[in-house]
Formats: sequence, structure tokens, C-alpha cells
Amino acid sequence: MQQVADALKNLTDNTDNPLFTVLGEAFAAAGEELALVGGPVRDAIMGRRSIDLDFTTSANPDKILSIVGPLASATWDIGRAFGTIAAQIADEKVEITSYRADSYEAGSRKPTIEFGDNLEDDLKRRDFTVNSMALRLPSRIFVDPHQGLRDLLLETLRTPSAPEISFSDDPLRMMRGARFASQLGFELDPEAFTAMRGMAERIEIISKERVRDELSKLLLSDNPIPGLEILVDSGIAELVLPELPALRLEIDEHHHHKDVYQHSLTVVSQAIELEAEYGLEKNLVLRLAALLHDIGKPATRKMEAGGAVTFHHHDVVGAKLAKKRLSELRFDNDTVKAVYRLVELHLRFFGYSDQQWSDSAVRRYVRDAESQLAQLHVLTRADVTTRNKRKADRLAHAYDDLEKRITILSEQEQLDAIRPELDGAQIMELLKIKPGREVGIAYDYLLELRLDQGEIGPDEAKKLLLEWWSNR
Repeated sequence: MQQVADALKNLTDNTDNPLFTVLGEAFAAAGEELALVGGPVRDAIMGRRSIDLDFTTSANPDKILSIVGPLASATWDIGRAFGTIAAQIADEKVEITSYRADSYEAGSRKPTIEFGDNLEDDLKRRDFTVNSMALRLPSRIFVDPHQGLRDLLLETLRTPSAPEISFSDDPLRMMRGARFASQLGFELDPEAFTAMRGMAERIEIISKERVRDELSKLLLSDNPIPGLEILVDSGIAELVLPELPALRLEIDEHHHHKDVYQHSLTVVSQAIELEAEYGLEKNLVLRLAALLHDIGKPATRKMEAGGAVTFHHHDVVGAKLAKKRLSELRFDNDTVKAVYRLVELHLRFFGYSDQQWSDSAVRRYVRDAESQLAQLHVLTRADVTTRNKRKADRLAHAYDDLEKRITILSEQEQLDAIRPELDGAQIMELLKIKPGREVGIAYDYLLELRLDQGEIGPDEAKKLLLEWWSNR
């Protein structure tokens, strides 16, 4: 009972917001109901204030606008088709949605929206009981028809209705279950997981954009691993990210006790641990690259004489597979390009500890990483999962040395902006050529010269370019 009392006290303390009273009284004066609902109520009970303020109401969208308009400095009705009106009131942004029940028809990618007429039915159509609690306003009456408080205290994710019905109404809830398992640290109810396994194929009717957004939210949680394991074990990953479960079929080239799938999850965890050190907290590009860095291994696996297993060129193959998958999931071009680059380069460092690189090799490492150098530092360090402490220490010291050399060379040469000593106009003037392919060839020659020798000055660059040009 004390747990319940503490939870309700948290609810009171963390919803002590004058705005709630103002809004509640405004809707009541208009003859409409209003309740704080979902995540903000759950978070308040857990002892924290939510950034997102979601309300549900008996009013239709037009009525919502008429009520909040006089209170708001701005309103947005881009969610009107789904019954949602957003408003800026003082320093708070709120979203207010008409009571509703939405579901997906078989084969349809868009939900059918039906507006409801009471709070209880609205709560029943929500994803999990911990998100099916509400606080009526302005009376502040706690509403919990599906025992969400009990499940919250038990740290369990259970659906308000039968999971088969809930997941059929909106199949994305299956992915949300995985995400909440990671975000909240809760266990998925066994009946819900069984339903997910039996209904996994329903996820295919959900738009790629919604799948992408849910996967991104999962990856950006403090501990994505439980959620990723749920997606793989339920069969959903086979449909939305098939390259991930495919890794379970492989052993890695170092003959670790864990397979490549477990290795990849470990790399994700280790990358997250290193993020703050490099100023990369909650970096989606890094986490995607950590998850996908070895997806080229199944396609490149080869058994050698004596039973050894190799995965030659899995970095190049994996980069292409990552690009294809992320593009299909409608990730933006910058994200796709950045993840491609990291996967392509994730093996570049290994071998540095055996033979220290030349300054030219260091320059190329920085040049090829472009804006993803910090992410590449983290990914490379996180990719060391060996249980051999001596080997791990050797690799860590070697990468320390590489980073120091990058810092020294950067201070001397501005490595982040490596360019040839001469630009295109100067090349054309010196060689007496017109714009065209030959200018690009000469430019590439000077760039290689810059990478090999560092800064040599314009005069030396002109001399060497003329010698090279005359000897072509």
C-alpha cells in the first residue's frame, strides 16, 4: 500500500502546474471534458515531470480551437485529421486530442480514425496500461480503468485489451512495446510477447516512416539492448531490419564465445558508454553504425583450410547493405551517408598497433572520416570486445596514440579542411587548359600530394604539378 500511496503523491506533486487548472476550467466552462493522459501521467507517477503535455477531450477539433485560442499565443491544426490541436500557452506547448479510437484495416497503411464520446473508451484504445491512465481536469480525479498503476509498480508492459486486438488495431504498438521495454526498463507481458510473435507480419502494413521513427526512438533510449532483443526474438526485426537477426547465424573471426549478433549488441552498449566523452550524447548516426557495422559478415563468410572463418571485405559490403536498408526505411540522406561512411571505415584502424602509420595515412584517415571523425573514434573503440585484456589494452593504447597524432597534425595543418595548394582556377591558368576532366585529374594529383607530403606551399605545388603534367 505504501508504494501506491507514494505513487499517487508523486502524481500530485508532479502535476502541480497552474496551466492544468486554467485549461481544465476553460473546457469545463465550455461544457467539455478534459484530462491529462498517457505519458505525462505515467511519468508523474514515476517521479518526474514530462516535457510532452498530452490531453484528451470530449470536444471536437473546432471546439478545441475555440477554447484554447484565447489562451494561446499560437495554435497549430496540422493534426486536425487525427483530432489533434497543438497550442503554445505561456511557456508550455500542449497537444489536445479529441476522444478517439483508430485502427488499421488489413493491408492498409493508414489508420481509420473514429472519434469517441467518453474517456474510458479512449483509454482502452491506447497501447499499454501504463499509458492508459488519466487525470481529469480541473477536478484532478485519477482515472485508471485498466490497472495501469498496478502494472507500473510491477514494471510490466501489458495491453489494455487483448494483445491480439490491440496489436491488430495498430501494429506499430508491437515496436512500441520493445521501445518502452528499453526506455522504462520494464518487462513485456508474456501474453503480449506471444501475440507479437504470432502477428509479426502485421508490421508490414505500417509505413516505413513510422517504423523508422520507432526504431530511432528505441536506439536513442538509455539502454536499447532489451528492445532490440525483443524485436529479434519476436520475428519483427526479420521484417523491418532483417540484417540484424541474420547475424545470429555467424561466429566471428576471433572465435569468441558470443556470435556476431551478440558482439554487435555489445558494440552498441560500449558506444553509448563512450558518447559523453566525445560530446556525442544520444547520437543516432553513431548508434545506427554500431548496430549495423558487421552486417556484411553473413554475405562474406568463408571457411578456410583448417576450419578458420574469414569475412574479407565485410566492411565494404556492410556499408552498401546499410545504405540500402536505411534508404528503404526513409532515413534522410545525410544520415544514410554518414552511417555508410562509418561502416565502410570501421576496420581501417586495426593493424595500426602492429605497424604505426605514416603521417600520410593519418591524414587520409581524417580526410575519409570527414565530419564523422568523432563518431569513428567511438565506433572503433567500441568494436573491441575481446576478453583478452592484454589485447584490449594494446588496442586502446594504440588508438590513444592515433588520436594524439591526429591532434598534433591538426594543429599543424588544419586536417579538417585538407585541400590542394592550388584551386581549379590556378590549375587552369598554370596548365593553360579549359574547364573539364583534366582539371579534376590535376586537382586529384595535388590532393594526393597534399596528403602524402603535408603543406608544401603554392610555389612547390606549381613546380611539382608542371613536372607531373609534362611527364603524363
